Amino acid sequence: MNSGEGRRRVPGRASAGKGAAAHGPAGARRRRARSGGEVPLDRLTTRDRLAWLNSAGSRIGTTLDLERTAQELAEFTVPRFADGAAVDILESVLRGEEGARWTGTGTPLMRATALSAVEELSSLEPTPVGETTARAEEAHETLLHRYCLRQGKPVLVSRMRRDDFLKVAPTESAAAKMRAAGVHSYLAVPLIARGLLLGSADFVRGPGTPPFSSTDLALAEQLASQAAVYIDNARLYGREREHVVSLQRALLPRVTPVTPGLRVQAEYAPSTAHHGVGGDWYDVMALPGGRTALMVGDVMGHGLPAAATMGRLRAVARTLMTLDMAPERVLARLDLATRDLEDEQVATFLCAVFDPADSTYTLASAGHLPPLLLDGRGSAEFVDVPVGAPLGAGVIPYDPIRLEVPRGGNLVMYTDGFVKSRHADIDHQLDCLRSAARGLAPEVLEGGGLTGCAPADAARFDEAVLLVATALSEAPADVREWQLPQEGRAASVARSLVTDQLAAWDLTELGDVFELVVSELVGNALRYGNGPGRLRLLRGDRLVVEVSDTGPDLPQIQHADLSDEGGRGLQLINMLCRRWGSCRTVNGKVVWAEQNLPS
Repeated sequence: MNSGEGRRRVPGRASAGKGAAAHGPAGARRRRARSGGEVPLDRLTTRDRLAWLNSAGSRIGTTLDLERTAQELAEFTVPRFADGAAVDILESVLRGEEGARWTGTGTPLMRATALSAVEELSSLEPTPVGETTARAEEAHETLLHRYCLRQGKPVLVSRMRRDDFLKVAPTESAAAKMRAAGVHSYLAVPLIARGLLLGSADFVRGPGTPPFSSTDLALAEQLASQAAVYIDNARLYGREREHVVSLQRALLPRVTPVTPGLRVQAEYAPSTAHHGVGGDWYDVMALPGGRTALMVGDVMGHGLPAAATMGRLRAVARTLMTLDMAPERVLARLDLATRDLEDEQVATFLCAVFDPADSTYTLASAGHLPPLLLDGRGSAEFVDVPVGAPLGAGVIPYDPIRLEVPRGGNLVMYTDGFVKSRHADIDHQLDCLRSAARGLAPEVLEGGGLTGCAPADAARFDEAVLLVATALSEAPADVREWQLPQEGRAASVARSLVTDQLAAWDLTELGDVFELVVSELVGNALRYGNGPGRLRLLRGDRLVVEVSDTGPDLPQIQHADLSDEGGRGLQLINMLCRRWGSCRTVNGKVVWAEQNLPS
């Protein structure tokens, strides 16, 4: 639309900001000085104007941030094209929804997204960036609402008369300030990309500058069309990022379980860059026998594919850990699972299993950064874990390491987002991380304080995960472990130990069941496992008994005929207990059974 009717609702807000169009006859000269010697567009040839329009491609849309892109559009036009510019985006677009023509009455819900203006127009009354443009009760429908937002047409008021100010300004006070500042020309264009209305951009000119012409209108429409594509790209990227963040947070554990002898604090630190969201993850699992599994992984890449791969690997890892497999075997199975994924992604992974009975960790690494061990007495050193190939690389097996941790010591596991930097090598960053951890008080370290003082915190361009596991100062009172003799009296010794301990825990009503269960477990160890090793009894949410031996074969329930003298031991355990299982160890295996505690 090109008429005496036309301008948008916030005259002052479009013109507020910084920079200045000068008053008086020297205005044009002062405008040239403000623009660093560049000649205003109204004095350029058509070719030069097209060259200026072409340069917008390198000045607008430099990032995938919607607000930043809108600000780049406003700043690009001031002061060469206009003395003041404002960009408003529909609230629905900022929420990631699709844009649409506004067909309602009154003023639509839009948000002031960007402002730029010369300092001579700083007395105007803009809507502050970040606030809705229809917030004021006295705000009324303007020409911008009527034509740009409802019909998708531009608005040009080349020379503004007194009654035009109320048609382009949202309030009477804003109109009065526009008149007082000498604003005399107004131009507004819709921001439309891919057939969707995203918002609007409006421009004003003040004293010392010529009014907008039809040529300026055509130039503004071309610029708005180009900028709208950049804004829409940022909208689509922002929506995808929100989906990735939502998916990732849904896949991460909501709480960490309470496990014997260990206190775990988990932290997720988002990236400062919009693209740095993807596949960092962690997990904490309670295992039979009071052990705790700690897992930290990092899928290489970002976006939805990395987050989806992270979810798959975490599910597989949890399943393998439910089977109580050794860390190095979990990594080998995960490598096979990663190679089966269609997207052929690669991930690093660090797995640690804590045993509260002797305060030890069993660790295995698939290309992951080494964990940091703090002994609680001021020392901090990285653990020399054998580093295998990343998951998906197809290079197995993996080698475990057994690490004894002093009571009160901390094991810090993390992803590379805490130390990755574009300006320093990884060894330097690791040294900085160690120094930062050493300088923290234990309670600050356990409370996630390392997140704020990690070397990459100020410019973290990748997300990061932090796990701080603290071995409690005293051995847990609910875990008991004994070494059993190798001869035939091992079963009677085990029954006596279990009965006495259950009486001490006031659980005598479970004595008969667990006497039978431990007898069967020790009997199997004597017959098939070269004799029993250690007997462990754990009281937690449930009561767990386990017996270790050096036999290589895992027990399985057998079909026993009526005439068979054996083969019914595991059947009895399966019927009497809530569940049972077995897992391989470095020296053999462990067989365990679990029963609910009396209510």
